[in-house]
Amino acid sequence: MTSSGSDSNGSGSGLNLPIDGVRGMSIAVVDADFERGNAVSAIVCSMRPNGATPRVTRLADVGNPQVLANQGIDVVLMAVDRDKERSLEAIEALCSSGKTTLMAYSGDTGDDMLIQCMRAGVREFLHYPFEQGVIQEAFRRKASRGQLMPDTKKAKGKSFVFFGAKGGSGVTTAACNFAVSLAQESKRSTLLIDLDLPLGDAALCLGVGSEFSTLDALNKAQDLDSTFLAKLLSQHQSGLRVLAAPGKYHRVPPPGESVDRLLAAACESFDYVVVDAGSKLELMDTQLFDLVSTIYLVTQVGIAELRNANRVITECFQAYGSKVEVVLNRYTADLFGINDEAIESALTVPAQWRIPNDFAAVRRMQHTTGPLEDSKIQRAIGKMAAAASGLREETPDRKKKAGFLRLLRA
Repeated sequence: MTSSGSDSNGSGSGLNLPIDGVRGMSIAVVDADFERGNAVSAIVCSMRPNGATPRVTRLADVGNPQVLANQGIDVVLMAVDRDKERSLEAIEALCSSGKTTLMAYSGDTGDDMLIQCMRAGVREFLHYPFEQGVIQEAFRRKASRGQLMPDTKKAKGKSFVFFGAKGGSGVTTAACNFAVSLAQESKRSTLLIDLDLPLGDAALCLGVGSEFSTLDALNKAQDLDSTFLAKLLSQHQSGLRVLAAPGKYHRVPPPGESVDRLLAAACESFDYVVVDAGSKLELMDTQLFDLVSTIYLVTQVGIAELRNANRVITECFQAYGSKVEVVLNRYTADLFGINDEAIESALTVPAQWRIPNDFAAVRRMQHTTGPLEDSKIQRAIGKMAAAASGLREETPDRKKKAGFLRLLRA
């Protein structure tokens, strides 16, 4: 629906906005404060001045919110700081239609209202006053992310945790690329959770931004379900969903049942859940390691690293022996004169996986903020992901046979 002006009675409609990914999208502004609503409408129009101004709908005049949904409104910007209870009721009604995206705005910066709006179905929460660029970015995020909501009817997913025997072992690089490989090769829903708090950088490693973080999930764990979780996630170009660590430093409370609830909600929503746990031994106080399918213990071939790995295996993970798989990262055969026999002796268990040392590939990843492209490292991690998902790898003989058959059919 296109509007060319403003009613004297304040009844509302939308605006066709031909800008980037929101071309042709119909928009409505709902605000009990008529002047502020007009100001927001002007900001929306300024994204692509075309002489059409959306008419502002007063919240008191909304009546049945389904009317807006039935008019085919794509996006509703709704003020939520005047009549909060009625605003939330309207949001829930509009979101239940499945046809309308809700963006809330408020002059109140409190977190409680933000969380309530997110739970009701809001995809963007904006603090008023805001500039044109703020709304513009909100619409671009809507256009780019598509449908973020995972299917909540799926069977419980399979989960994996990456844990470092020592800081700097390369846990995040391994976890990120493992998660990307799972998402791409399995074609199943996959989530990466950054629990390396407070300074985790999985999102930075993958080059994705996020308004919300793992800390938001843990702080509201009592309200955490599949719907709420979906609103906290970012999406990587591979299809991988990411629950990022906070972008700024925050004091993190000791982990507890909140971690367990987060993993449970994640496994109810996704086929695969990958956790970057850094080297956080305090996570031993949670059920994280009990709940996951596989614990990938990442270490390097060095005296300090092997010593720490030994202590983790024999003292911390002793009860999880059957699910622990050792990953030798940045591996070079016989480095420092330490051969495989010496490594196994130091670890007390064999190392199942070896990720080769490829400094140039990792630096490219860090500078381009994306997963490792085809490289020795990614091929090794891809084998780990294939084994974890149960996908059958092609052996050289199978590849030769397939190539021969293709020639016969040519």
